[in-house]
Amino acid sequence: MSTRKGAAELDLAALEEITAAVESGAGLPTVVRAAAKALGASIVVLDRGGQALAVAARSPADERSLLGAGDGVEAIELRVADVPVGQMRMRSRADAGPGVLRLVATLIASEVERVRAPERESEEESAAFLSALLRHELTNREQLLERARALGLRDLERGAVVLVVHARAQAPAPDGWRSRLRLLAARGARGVAPTAVAVTSEREISGGAEVIVLLPGADEAAGRRAADNVLRDVQAGLGGFSFVVGRSRPADDPLVVARAADEALLAANVAEGDGDAAVLGFEETGAYRLLLSTMSENPQELRRFFAETVEPLLAYDEQYETELVATVAAFLEADGNVAATAQRLFTHRHTIRYRLERVRELCGLDVGSSDGREKLSLGLKAMRVLGIVGASGPASEPGATGGRVPGR
Repeated sequence: MSTRKGAAELDLAALEEITAAVESGAGLPTVVRAAAKALGASIVVLDRGGQALAVAARSPADERSLLGAGDGVEAIELRVADVPVGQMRMRSRADAGPGVLRLVATLIASEVERVRAPERESEEESAAFLSALLRHELTNREQLLERARALGLRDLERGAVVLVVHARAQAPAPDGWRSRLRLLAARGARGVAPTAVAVTSEREISGGAEVIVLLPGADEAAGRRAADNVLRDVQAGLGGFSFVVGRSRPADDPLVVARAADEALLAANVAEGDGDAAVLGFEETGAYRLLLSTMSENPQELRRFFAETVEPLLAYDEQYETELVATVAAFLEADGNVAATAQRLFTHRHTIRYRLERVRELCGLDVGSSDGREKLSLGLKAMRVLGIVGASGPASEPGATGGRVPGR
């Protein structure tokens, strides 16, 4: 009986110390140290994006273990009014009891919310401004710049560079990864452009997400550095994803930022389709640049052309795990040489000829004619500009003789 009473007195004293730190406004680090002392634990507190806000650990090695969620580390979600605000990771050396642990987590969550609220409100206002800018809702230059200055984006008067980041999951993704992607992209960009703004796009990305980053006042060199920074930070901060970053040319006026965003999107889509470039600038997209106005002004026409050329091949690849789209791409890159195509794809020449005949059956385009090759080449470009990622079938093609898809 006396032992239980002593534990209760200890719990109350511990809670009083934490509460006093919160009430006095001593700051999150002080609150976390008081919590670590009360619970007999090592603690690290992270925000929603996974950034460490406060640490109370016994050693640098202990801190690294907490940050890496090592053995024996318990992760507790921090919530305020049922809204996630962060995470507490803890390695306890004593059993404080679930009731005390819950109260401590609640106190820390309220402090995290208090500390982060002004910053989050500013980020949300900046994101809303960027979204309105990209939707062409801000058409009066003076009003646009006035709103930008109110948000601290004074450099926007000199124009901007836009980045588009695509992330696609290669493995089961952790909760909150989209928010973390945006925060990581913003952090990488701000290493070059301190007032950079990032917003998660509303566009649907199969198996992934898209983030748009505005770099106010950036020139071409700054845009290149920022794109490299962003790629490095998202790769280091999010495992199990593939990433590409598209970069626009510098827009010399804030009223044309939306067009710069289209350039960055086209570059990101082309980079994904090529599979080699992790960062690609609009000026490096070659003939794809000619399709920018179609993508921006009449995307349905671009999609219609894709549907009439390459889409039947893509559908067949997805259904039967074949490589018709990849074969057409390699054949065109090899200037119509079957032997060179077979060498590129590590496949027998007879298999290449069989696939090309299947291409003719499915979409009615003969790679032996210049017209057929031209239309298929444009169809592949339309596919990449639209951000459609092709299937990647195995070389054995187990379904190649499993059936036929009706040609158009």
